[in-house]
Amino acid sequence: MFDFFSQHIEYLKGVGPAKAEILKKEARIHTYGDLLEYFPFRYIDRGRFIPISQVRDDRNYVALQGTIKSVEQKGFGAKKRLSAILSDGTGQIELAWFSGLKWLLPKIKPQVRVKVFGKPSVFNHRLSLNHPELEFAAEGNPQEENPGIQPLYTTTERMKNHGLGPKALSGITANLCRQARGSIPEILSQEILERYRLPLREDAFIQIHHPRSMEQAENARQRLKFEELLILQLKILQAKLKKRKSPGWTFEKVGENFLQFYQHNLDFSLTEAQKRVVKEIRADTKTGFQMNRLVQGDVGSGKTIVALMCMLLACDNGFQSCMMAPTEILARQHDASLRKFLRGMKIRTGLLTGSTSRKDRAILLNLLREGQIDILVGTHALLEDEVAFKNLGLAVIDEQHRFGVAQRAKLWAKNRIPPHVLVMTATPIPRTLGMTLYGDLDVSVIDQLPPNRKPVKTVHLTDKDRLRLFAFMKSEIAKGRQIYVVYPLIEESENMDLKDLMDGYESISRAFPVPDYQLSIVHGKMKAEAKEFEMERFKKGETQIMVSTTVIEVGVDVPNATVMVIENSERFGLAQLHQLRGRVGRGGQQSYCILMSSEKLSQDARERLQTMVSTNDGFKIAEADLKLRGPGDLQGTQQSGLLSLKIADIVQDGNIVKAARFTALEILQEDPGLLLAKNQRLVAEMEKHPAGNLWSQIS
Repeated sequence: MFDFFSQHIEYLKGVGPAKAEILKKEARIHTYGDLLEYFPFRYIDRGRFIPISQVRDDRNYVALQGTIKSVEQKGFGAKKRLSAILSDGTGQIELAWFSGLKWLLPKIKPQVRVKVFGKPSVFNHRLSLNHPELEFAAEGNPQEENPGIQPLYTTTERMKNHGLGPKALSGITANLCRQARGSIPEILSQEILERYRLPLREDAFIQIHHPRSMEQAENARQRLKFEELLILQLKILQAKLKKRKSPGWTFEKVGENFLQFYQHNLDFSLTEAQKRVVKEIRADTKTGFQMNRLVQGDVGSGKTIVALMCMLLACDNGFQSCMMAPTEILARQHDASLRKFLRGMKIRTGLLTGSTSRKDRAILLNLLREGQIDILVGTHALLEDEVAFKNLGLAVIDEQHRFGVAQRAKLWAKNRIPPHVLVMTATPIPRTLGMTLYGDLDVSVIDQLPPNRKPVKTVHLTDKDRLRLFAFMKSEIAKGRQIYVVYPLIEESENMDLKDLMDGYESISRAFPVPDYQLSIVHGKMKAEAKEFEMERFKKGETQIMVSTTVIEVGVDVPNATVMVIENSERFGLAQLHQLRGRVGRGGQQSYCILMSSEKLSQDARERLQTMVSTNDGFKIAEADLKLRGPGDLQGTQQSGLLSLKIADIVQDGNIVKAARFTALEILQEDPGLLLAKNQRLVAEMEKHPAGNLWSQIS
């Protein structure tokens, strides 16, 4: 059967073998389909000219018309440039070119009427257009009388040098669109098209490249975004259905360990959110199918307690559990927390990390194989082949985004039927991103903090407030409180960061001298034993101030610490700032987060810090982070392979994500196997797209 999309690009009019090679290498365009999906990033309305007096340097693109007043060559050699002054009676603007001067010089002369298209910028306090496109009135092209909307495509220098600049690409796509008529089948039902008022697929592909109006271009974009997101959501939901049908262990009873812990060991009441999540997990483990559940909860919301209660449920039903953490510090913290909660109970726990001695490891692994360990906490070390359980029923993964797909899959193989999987994250995921990134998991949200928690007060100070900061720190220490002072640690500038940390430590040592004050210091260059020693001193209250890099982002729980000072806070992302702030406020006292920065800040940095000051809500912070940085920068999304979408944007297109999710659910409710004839074209399109393959690897 003829497939228009798979035709080789060299056969398209205006391309040929030489240009086809450039398109393949520079833009990954091999076929007609690749070119159809090489969407314009912007459009110029060439019929809408503005007066020069209205030009501002914040405009993306302008269309101007006027008369060349003067022309001048400036500079020498490689720095030679051509400068022309354009006037339209309302004002003047400089036009500048740095190459192609030989072609331009005969054409650009005083008194010549031109149309100019380009992006305004400021040079030497003067508005200018660099390398604008020109159309000369003398050319007399009849099509230019009503030029309409011109698409702009991403191009490289090499493409431009081989005659494949934006204008040439526009001409080639025009040829393609003429050939496309009658060759692009519809994949959506009439009902879906009518419900969302979407244009036909063929019309959308043609109109996105050559629209008659900006409205038509936008309608085409909406249609193609919906299609892309619908295909993605169908793949995600299919993976979810497949997982739900995977056999799993049945936890039939709530036994004595669970009840003893709940009735006697818990010295506080669970929040309603915690109770709800435990019930959801309990329901999952009774179905006979494998559980795959994500628990989202802000720092301090009590995810560890929920995970422990589920591990006790496994224990009561004759199964072992494991809890995997991304760092040794966090693994040790979890191990200490579990042992504290389980005091007086007969539950046997173990800890396995990279630094576990060979002798201890051999003993531990032997006990694990014999079923003498109920709960094993550890790092990546849990994934090693020699780690064998007698009967693993539940795997808890903390901060899932720090583990790769292949790593997590190794846990699945630790029993003949894969264990139930409980994923925990303290990084709140905005709903639309969650539908995509974690769309194959059932999601539970712990959206309440324990009742004794007071919101952390956050303030932004600059270097000029340093003495005020030190005075505040001394007043908190006088109340018996402890303080973190954290410096950024970014691998590319590790030496500079370490210098900042040491300079800061020296400065704090002078302001807080011994014997009145005791300081701890922790950074990545220290040996594990030295770090552990310093952290223990701080936990025991032997030191009042902990100066550290972001190693304390996770894993240090000191209820008496009430102040978090974050130095160079403009260098941190929102998610990391929020995680660091969550290290304080763990007791009943009022706690504070102080964001220190320089006076000069970029607009993005200012927005980040203002967001932190204005809210403690992790989900609002995650939404702001998503808007500021985009999904590709959020922790862990890069590894998912999901967000390389061609036209849709998870951040900007939240409503389309929701509509696509709803529609995908409807389609799969009616046709779970996608076997009906009306869905076959959609299935064929799904098979062409790699997005979503993440789940097929772990299903």
